[in-house]
Amino acid sequence: MFENAISITPSEVIEYLFCPRFTYFMNCLDIPQHEEKRYKVLKGRELHERRAVINKGYLRKKIDCTNKESLVYLNSDNHHIRGIIDEVLYLVDGTMAPLDYKFAEYKEYLYRTHRIQSVLYGILIRENYQREVKKGYLCYIRSNYLVKEVQFEQKNFDEAYQTINEILKIIGDGYYPKKTGYRVRCIDCCYKNICV
Repeated sequence: MFENAISITPSEVIEYLFCPRFTYFMNCLDIPQHEEKRYKVLKGRELHERRAVINKGYLRKKIDCTNKESLVYLNSDNHHIRGIIDEVLYLVDGTMAPLDYKFAEYKEYLYRTHRIQSVLYGILIRENYQREVKKGYLCYIRSNYLVKEVQFEQKNFDEAYQTINEILKIIGDGYYPKKTGYRVRCIDCCYKNICV
């Protein structure tokens, strides 16, 4: 019953993948990370809002987009996720796709966190629009707005559902998970002073 009331965002999933203790500190202990003070977060939000206004009518013909909606809030009670998608694209083949702007450079490979965030947006689109979602797009602002396609396979959706369930278990049971195995992530962590 408690689990039914929980709804998490793709950003919370990314934080969990960075370190599972983010979920515990934010959702079980209600300790904010104060991301509103972080430069990249603020700059990213500003760029998202500006792009929605500037490119309101712009359709990406190179990716066979016939229509789009910008800054769309979607919710899934079935999968306990919610979020604002930068652009929901209608494609020529009748499918739909999320497009997410990243205030980042493309580094010749796709980060796992970027892929899973795109998949989560795909789940939201699929459920709310009742349309097939086979791929997503990531636009890397600091690489001259380079757009990369992300193909979705069933294993990607399965990984997303499993990750959501792991997060729901931490929140529902209130247990203290193991920290990340990558010590370098702890250096700049906002919770490093209370994480033992």
